[in-house]
Amino acid sequence: MHTSMRRGVPFTTARTRWMLGFQRRLVRRWEWLRLIPKDGCLPQISQTAATARGLLRGKADEGQRLASCLMGPLQRLAPADLAATMVAYRDVLRAHQEAINRLNVYPVPDGDTGTNMALTVESVVAELDELPGSHDGDGDAPGMAEMCRAVAHGSLMGARGNSGVILSQLLRGFTGVIADTKEVSARALSEALTAASDAARQAVLRPVEGTILTVARAAGDGATQAAGKGASMAEVLDMARQRAADALAHTPEQLPVLARAGVVDAGGAGYLLLLDAALNVVDGRPLPEPPAGDGKGPVVLEANPWQDADTDRPGVHVEGGLRYEVMYLLDAPDETIPAFKEVWAGVGDSIVVVGGDGLWNCHIHTNDVGAAVEAALDAGRPRNITVTDLAEQAEEERWVREGALGVTTEAPSGPPPRTAVVAVANGDGVGRIFRSLGVHHLIPGGQSMNPSTAQILDVVEKVESPEVVLLPNNENIHPVGMQACELATKPMRMVPTSGIVEGFAALLEYDPEAGAEDNSQSMAASARRIVAGEVTQAVRDASGPAGPIHAGDWMGLSRDGIEVVADSLVEATCSLLGKLLRDEHELVTLIEGEGTGVAETRRITEWIDEHRPGLAVEVHHGGQPLYPYLVSIE
Repeated sequence: MHTSMRRGVPFTTARTRWMLGFQRRLVRRWEWLRLIPKDGCLPQISQTAATARGLLRGKADEGQRLASCLMGPLQRLAPADLAATMVAYRDVLRAHQEAINRLNVYPVPDGDTGTNMALTVESVVAELDELPGSHDGDGDAPGMAEMCRAVAHGSLMGARGNSGVILSQLLRGFTGVIADTKEVSARALSEALTAASDAARQAVLRPVEGTILTVARAAGDGATQAAGKGASMAEVLDMARQRAADALAHTPEQLPVLARAGVVDAGGAGYLLLLDAALNVVDGRPLPEPPAGDGKGPVVLEANPWQDADTDRPGVHVEGGLRYEVMYLLDAPDETIPAFKEVWAGVGDSIVVVGGDGLWNCHIHTNDVGAAVEAALDAGRPRNITVTDLAEQAEEERWVREGALGVTTEAPSGPPPRTAVVAVANGDGVGRIFRSLGVHHLIPGGQSMNPSTAQILDVVEKVESPEVVLLPNNENIHPVGMQACELATKPMRMVPTSGIVEGFAALLEYDPEAGAEDNSQSMAASARRIVAGEVTQAVRDASGPAGPIHAGDWMGLSRDGIEVVADSLVEATCSLLGKLLRDEHELVTLIEGEGTGVAETRRITEWIDEHRPGLAVEVHHGGQPLYPYLVSIE
């Protein structure tokens, strides 16, 4: 069976929504011929599924918008339009990701808000892409109920960070209203936007104005007002976007932390892009381009007229004194959640609990990680537990922003070796040392600012050498490093280095003309031969094998854990050396980080001369954050 072309429309084909010629329903939309996966004047009816598949995979292009403009805005949203909106939202979040990341948000500088929201929507699109009928034309196309379940479940399971969890609840609230419809009317759309706002507020234990919650409520109010006047779908979305943009522009008036930084709320800025994506699908409007920025500080979006003398400040600090972000999935009966929330209310802030039907995504900022996790045991079974040090994340993100500008990833001149080395490094001096030891490409990252699998693969694929060895230099990066090795299109091996000094030691056995497998074995053995240590400062009271620890104390750490606790940086470093040094050791290498000075380093080298005469000492400037001294003994 074939569909027919409409006379007068140049080289277009009918999108038939599973019809057999003219005897079924009227054609709903016309699309450019080049959008149809199978070319031809009379396309097969199975091409409808292929077109939907293309939308789910993000293959919509300019022709779709041109066709929409010719036929006029959509008056109702079909299931495929919901999928297209999610794809467009993912794409526009990707484009604006770094700009949103550079905005300060309440109550901490959630430096990866854009990334968290983008990853949450990535999970939604992946779930949509797995629906039966989305990959071929042999089965029925997914209906609205299946689409909505995929959006709700994908966002719940893929939610990242505070912003991602709230976005998940917004999407769940939205789809809860439209799931029982075949197509969404303008009035139903307004009700869904209002329900999304209400659901998000119910999920947040202490809703705060000047956040994404404010922007979402404004969008719902604007949509309701327009729908009440009989507005079209596009007009409802347009009013929702206008109200949301106005609310976003005024968020600095509601949160002083935003006003001081000269930015709008990052989560609200991300939610505004959802409305832009919907207008792109409904009315063919182009998606907004990301604002210009130099990457060194916060970016002020066009919707925000608020500017003051503090606009240039990086704004890296933690509000409210809550140090850790704890997230996990919780398998628990719905009736246990109110009591669970009450317990959490006494443990921390920024509490968001979303989900239902026995599965919940839980988020909190706290100083008591143990209590935050133990509360889940009384309600059910927690899993996928993640703990992020927010202050450390903010400090390392500052370095990644600055270091990414100064650490080049260009390969050295000359013919590429058989095996190249890619290393994850943080600090300008550390990068120079890695270069001098033979590293070809550097990826900015560290303890909390871990590169993704995709970022590692992107660098690996650009390496001209046929084989690659990866030095992660942090245990947190080991999982993504192993995944990158499995996905790489060329032989790739990871040397499981857990610190910078282990990475230096591994390179002593690097042979450019040997294969990745041989290099990984010899380099791993070399890394294990050195004794590694590091010195950092405690951020809260605790106890450990070395005795009680108070906030502000200096700690010396080895591979076995906390070895010493001291009142000063020099004392902690010298005491750590005293614990680690043995008679057979010949060389100590000190890597200076941020916060160190000539006086401190001189006092440490004098201690070594006094207590270990004849021991050779090397000092290098690394510039790494958070760890004033890294120690290597061999």
